[in-house]
Amino acid sequence: MSTMTSQSIESQDSSANEYASRNRKRLLLISYHFPPVGGAGVQRPVKFVKYLRRFGWDVSVLMAANPSVPVFDNSLLVDIPEDTLLERARTWEPNYALKKNVAAQKSNGQRTGLLTPVKSACRKAMKAGAGLLLQPDAQILWYPNALKAGKKLLRNLPHDAIMATAPPYSNLILAKKLKQIFQIPFVADFRDEWDLSSKYLENHQQDRISNLIQTRLQKSVMKASDAIVATTQASTERLLSRAHQFGTDAIGKCIYNGFDQDDFDLLEELDQPQRSLDTPKQFRIVYTGTLWNLTTVEPLVKAIESIHQVNPELLNKLEFQFIGRKTPEQLTLLERIHQSACTLVTEEYCAHQEALKKMGTADALCLLLSDVEGANRVAPAKLFEYLATRREILAITPAGETTDILNGFWPSGNFRADDTEGIARWLTERLNSQTASSISNPEKINQFNRESQAGELAELLGELVQNHA
Repeated sequence: MSTMTSQSIESQDSSANEYASRNRKRLLLISYHFPPVGGAGVQRPVKFVKYLRRFGWDVSVLMAANPSVPVFDNSLLVDIPEDTLLERARTWEPNYALKKNVAAQKSNGQRTGLLTPVKSACRKAMKAGAGLLLQPDAQILWYPNALKAGKKLLRNLPHDAIMATAPPYSNLILAKKLKQIFQIPFVADFRDEWDLSSKYLENHQQDRISNLIQTRLQKSVMKASDAIVATTQASTERLLSRAHQFGTDAIGKCIYNGFDQDDFDLLEELDQPQRSLDTPKQFRIVYTGTLWNLTTVEPLVKAIESIHQVNPELLNKLEFQFIGRKTPEQLTLLERIHQSACTLVTEEYCAHQEALKKMGTADALCLLLSDVEGANRVAPAKLFEYLATRREILAITPAGETTDILNGFWPSGNFRADDTEGIARWLTERLNSQTASSISNPEKINQFNRESQAGELAELLGELVQNHA
């Protein structure tokens, strides 16, 4: 079923008008997650859809009609141009509430010892069997209906290229099949590297057979890809190298995640001067996003505990806000903050515009990235919206691309996870001085503007179409 959304098209600048005056092209974007689905991963496809039209590309979106997801955010619908073609296909997955209840029952049963050894063994066997069938991820249950809808759409309306964004990696499997049937260029957009996701995602099976299946599927996708896009330079190089090992001559391009200036123009709070700390108000640090094994809060907790041992009264001046989902392990870590005088505020997921408001009224923003293998190639999506707020950033990340980017703007606030003393010193200086430092090179932030990034994608798509002709 095709649906049109209600968002007027803004005026185009002269360069975009010149580009769009040529023959327009059409892209099929495959994205299981799409508004009203919420979350950080939705921003990238939504902003591509919003801005590609300014560079001569109209977009059709193939999306899940009944996605099994934890959060929805209707505010994101305003970014979708009114003439965008949205093709919805139903998935056979159970709804997210059911999956969450099953997981909770399993956890409670394990903690209280309610499961007998036989029942426990049976449950583990069933889970393992389901995991082997649901490859590369549970969203493969969307594949049959999505393939049917995609074939119908491509037969009825000419398209010039296909792009699938992942995870979930089932999107790429679907795009590969449609590319093979219709023989049009295929771009694989990796928001996260396949191997890293397989290694660190929650509830992902790590058995040898699953890893072999994942490798085989990844190889088939990369061999079919005409271009591979990733969100950091290092990831692009890594993925392209892997693709060439698999025997493809795909081209690679890094298109970072970014920020949409339109989002910030709506926030009057961001136009106000940063409040002075000579008032009784606390120094407020905000973290937005999920807290889990790849964004553990433990280094920050240790730094707060270090200050508590030396100067506990100082922490009366500090407020931490954590906005977003938190795993049980991370909630346990956050509980340790309550042992200090620091004010701790925790909230679940909130709408994107509300999250931006919280960022804009903070004194500083916190960025976390665990020091694990491969994290040096990651740049969290929130980094770029953090930069757009011009608020100081306290970053606890491994050496790598995120640190390299931050050093151009906030060089004094970057720490490794084991540098408890350095993190504590940074916090102490901010609380004692009652001021936050100023950003360096603010003019360079615009390189991460979503509109410019859509232009980069349009250029790549144009090159592929020309080579395919």
